[in-house]
Amino acid sequence: MEMIVRNPVENVYPTGPDWVHAMEVRGAERLLFVSGTMGLDPAGVPGATLEAQLELIWSNIRTILGSAQMTTDNIVRLTSYLRDASYAEANARARCGALGERRVPTTAIVVQTLESDWLVEIEVVAAA
Repeated sequence: MEMIVRNPVENVYPTGPDWVHAMEVRGAERLLFVSGTMGLDPAGVPGATLEAQLELIWSNIRTILGSAQMTTDNIVRLTSYLRDASYAEANARARCGALGERRVPTTAIVVQTLESDWLVEIEVVAAA
């Protein structure tokens, strides 16, 4: 499988340092669409802080990816749902920490979550 960043710089607005416009995936045999994942522990209890929830979210995502013999290196698209716009910076730091130097197409949306103590929800698409 080959992943090619498509990040044109002419005739389109620039990206930030932590995301790209598009990711072309060639030769993928499998796609994994991961449901919105919350910062809940195995008992379903949310982390007490934004940072705790982001740690739990990425741990949960790694576990879900692992069930398909994938890692965060297989993520080709990511959407974050933030309860408050002020969470954007912490969310971006957590995403960059989880993905390392890899940059993928990403979107962050401010929403009202189903439960008031769910601060962030992240869904991903992965390919292998």
